[in-house]
Amino acid sequence: MLSRSHTLRTMTAGALLATPLLAVPLAGPAEAADWHPYPGPPRAPAAATAAAPATMLEPASASESTGVVLIETEVEYGAGEAAGTGLVLTSNGTVVTNHHVVEGSTGIRVTDPSTGTTYDADLVGYDADADVAVLQLQGASGMATVDTDVTTEVGEDVTAVGNAGGAGTLSAADGEVTATGADIEVSDERGGYASLTDLIQVDAYVISGDSGGALLDADDEVIGMNVAASAGGGAVESYAIPIRTVLGLADRIEAGDTGGGIELGYDAALGVQVYPSATGLSIAGVVTDGAADEAGVTADATLLSVDDAEVSTVDELVAVLDEHAVGDTVRLRWSDASGAEHTATATLGRAPVG
Repeated sequence: MLSRSHTLRTMTAGALLATPLLAVPLAGPAEAADWHPYPGPPRAPAAATAAAPATMLEPASASESTGVVLIETEVEYGAGEAAGTGLVLTSNGTVVTNHHVVEGSTGIRVTDPSTGTTYDADLVGYDADADVAVLQLQGASGMATVDTDVTTEVGEDVTAVGNAGGAGTLSAADGEVTATGADIEVSDERGGYASLTDLIQVDAYVISGDSGGALLDADDEVIGMNVAASAGGGAVESYAIPIRTVLGLADRIEAGDTGGGIELGYDAALGVQVYPSATGLSIAGVVTDGAADEAGVTADATLLSVDDAEVSTVDELVAVLDEHAVGDTVRLRWSDASGAEHTATATLGRAPVG
């Protein structure tokens, strides 16, 4: 469907004036679009988190890296890029990460640093409120998986492992658990706020790119998934989602459970930039090789109907596309810049991850 003005949520401990943890987009999206239906100016590139002091980050060891992978995403049909981390749950390539690592993505690539193999990944589903997403790697087999431990104690030694700074290698930072059951307010890059609850708080140094990475105990077992961190002066405060929560949500997503805020797979999209006009939905741009482009729709045209349903507002187009899945064929009717009307069929593609 037309995704509803979702931003690339770079989760931060907002109440702590935190800096983005993962996924700094390297460019902003285009203006009005069916994947961003509300018009607005392009976003400027977000500033990357300052590099961690050299004494706080070390290359991750082979044991610390087991089952931890690097994630790169194409954002908003190539308008930007982002980087993060993931945890391998099965040898055939089931991977969990933060939802905000893949939010807004139209392409996901995952690299196993132990072998150097890069896979294309499909989105299985996600829970945006819990900030957990499940991916399936295409053609994966024999992958090393993480070991997990669902017990956590205040004071125990931990190591945070991730793709720090989006450098394309795994780094490790040592610390200890300073609290469990922590609740924080988090902010996105557009000033929106949400809450994350029941987190593990640690004093290990984590930065942009570490999102979705591993919080390890002294036995190199994963007890949590990195999600947010504070910034500025004072003590380091970083947060992880307990692995028991991550695994529980992953099981539900893989089972196809859509309760409690879980969304499965991809929404469908036409691949057009649109805005309301007096005669219909004016098309400001068309995604190359997208559904509309393949049907012959061009910029400066006006979309009149989809499957014989008139669409003069974004909400009307959303309602029509909500009835369809990726790969469905729809009938399009539009007028070109001269006013001549055209009809064609289009095969719907994938919308950016909501």
